[in-house]
Amino acid sequence: MNIHLRALGCRLNEAELESWALEFRNAGHQLVNDAVDADVTVVNTCAVTREAVRKSRKLINRLRRESPYGKLVVSGCAVATGETGDASDLGIDLIIDNSKKTELVKTVTDTLPISIMPEGATLPAESALFARNRQRAFIKIQDGCRYRCTYCIVTMARGDEQSRPLNEIVDEVNQLHVNGVKEIVLTGVHVGGYGSDIQSSLAELVNQLLRETDIPRIRFASVEPWDLGDRFFTLFENSRLMPHMHLPLQSGSDTILRRMARRCKTSEFASLVDQARTAVPGFNITTDIIVGFPGETNELWRETLDFVEATSFGHIHVFSFSPREGTKAANMDAQVESDIKKQRSAELRNIAARQRHEAIERQIGTTASVLWEGHNSSDNDSQVFGYTENYTRVATSANRAPGAGGIAACKLAGVEPQGSYAQAELL
Repeated sequence: MNIHLRALGCRLNEAELESWALEFRNAGHQLVNDAVDADVTVVNTCAVTREAVRKSRKLINRLRRESPYGKLVVSGCAVATGETGDASDLGIDLIIDNSKKTELVKTVTDTLPISIMPEGATLPAESALFARNRQRAFIKIQDGCRYRCTYCIVTMARGDEQSRPLNEIVDEVNQLHVNGVKEIVLTGVHVGGYGSDIQSSLAELVNQLLRETDIPRIRFASVEPWDLGDRFFTLFENSRLMPHMHLPLQSGSDTILRRMARRCKTSEFASLVDQARTAVPGFNITTDIIVGFPGETNELWRETLDFVEATSFGHIHVFSFSPREGTKAANMDAQVESDIKKQRSAELRNIAARQRHEAIERQIGTTASVLWEGHNSSDNDSQVFGYTENYTRVATSANRAPGAGGIAACKLAGVEPQGSYAQAELL
């Protein structure tokens, strides 16, 4: 059968989609780029904000229209929280609970009345990632979270922490490498909590991957800053571990961090940044910040801006606080007015854009190894884009660049006028 896969939201959703893609391919089914060509469409939804739920429902409706005779399978946090509405109203044929995601492919093939001996069963194996036009693989290492930040609905939707066995992850990475994948990203709901339920740790997993795989590039998805031990950044002495981490700050005010039930003070966060940049010069720290959390006064907002200015991030994901029913923050007093959140978000985005431009400028004249990913549909086709070791986006002439998935050395020669990427010259 033909399978179309779609995901919204976090890297974990994407990692799950890639895992399903590989399983469907191994079972002999084919991946297709458009729902209109699909026998089965699988959607992995998101519920991190109310807007994410709205987009999930909109996508489900659109895919149902595009493939009226195909089967529609839906999973993810938006259906786990019950916010997408009635399945029959949306034309959903099968809902897979978050706790049953590892069984999705088997459940689909066992439950839905579809062909079990597709043409693809006789075709040579192909990387499911490349079939989906992806150059890096997201590896789900765990699910769930034992913490309860007051704004977060995802931990409720995902449940308790469950770590995948070390050997299972190693085997998956080795198989992906055989299939041509050169970069993996370790992802989960609570990546830093890996191993809490199996007497292991994130550091142990990384060391085992470095010992028992030859994958050239290893990255982390978002990692909570309080999970990193004193010697964590010594891991980056191995050049296969890419010098970039996304450490979600959420606020530069300790008062707001306490209201969020975050477990890292700004002074501790600053110490981690210093450790990273001492371990590897040019280490890229990116982050998330929530704007307009309940109780965020002008003075407390200024503390966030001052901390951002002092730290200097390579990129900032700016989120306007969105009350989520079922979380403590939704019922807190001193909710911030919408127009104030918009004003603060714009102010922070301006700072973030300047800092990103400055971070690229500091690298001009240096050399880097780039994983090239191909054209960007929103940019000129004469350029090909990729990412350096520290996750700086670069572009070079399409006439000289290697094919997508290739790694090549280059010199960073200039900054794109808007400051969103560097211009590179291949060496």
